[in-house]
Amino acid sequence: MKVAVTGATGFIGRQLVAKLTARGDEIIATGRRPLSFAEIDAADAVVNLAGEPVAQRWTAAAKRRIRDSRVAGTGYLAVALARSANPARVFVSASAIGFYGNRGDEVLTERSPAGAGFLAEVTRAWEEATAPASAAGVRVVMPRIGLVLGAHGGVLNKMAPPFRLGVGGRFGSGEQWMSWIHVDDVLGLLLHALDCREVTGPMNATAPEPIVNADFTKILGAVLHRPTIFPLPRFALRLMLGEMGDELVSSQHVIPEVARASGYRFQFTDLRTALEEALA
Repeated sequence: MKVAVTGATGFIGRQLVAKLTARGDEIIATGRRPLSFAEIDAADAVVNLAGEPVAQRWTAAAKRRIRDSRVAGTGYLAVALARSANPARVFVSASAIGFYGNRGDEVLTERSPAGAGFLAEVTRAWEEATAPASAAGVRVVMPRIGLVLGAHGGVLNKMAPPFRLGVGGRFGSGEQWMSWIHVDDVLGLLLHALDCREVTGPMNATAPEPIVNADFTKILGAVLHRPTIFPLPRFALRLMLGEMGDELVSSQHVIPEVARASGYRFQFTDLRTALEEALA
């Protein structure tokens, strides 16, 4: 296929382009530059990974950038696909498990409704922005990506340094669910979304076995051979990161129902194995 990829210079985008190239696809790659109408018209498939980083202090300006980069950018692509004389067969537009908000111990599947809070509101609008493409008959898939584990990016880029120094610990109570996924399975699911015609709509991109933060912390410490005795209370996270700090103690017990039902086989289902590979 000829595949157009936005966000192609990011952590996941770079690796996706390499995977697509290795299997013989022709790539139209952009970083933050929007695709042109001619590029969209020439593509058999469009993968949208572009967006302002969420992991920053949420000032009013930062929240506006986070929202606009996702909602407006996705809307532009969806409208361009709808107007194309030769529309792409599939539009894979990245989303996030932030859609569900803070849900405690509730088990969440693709059929679960949106939650509350800034990220939930942004993610809901982000997904709704794909509507013009689906209305025009393009197959739209929205992978709701969890906490990505991988070298040189993802959640470990922020979490691992204090653990390596021996000052890591649980966040808040440690009882919140963390729905993680190894980067190789993110890439596998993006390719699955492109290739599997029965997959449409939201698709949770999370490993089948989520884990609570306290257990995640213990396993991460064990893999790094470091103690995990320095918890970060919720008020300290809020003090350091503002509203963003609350997201670090939100709980999302997410199950990848669509991926499993459509035949995707996860490469990493055990957290320790995933962390060992990601931190090797």
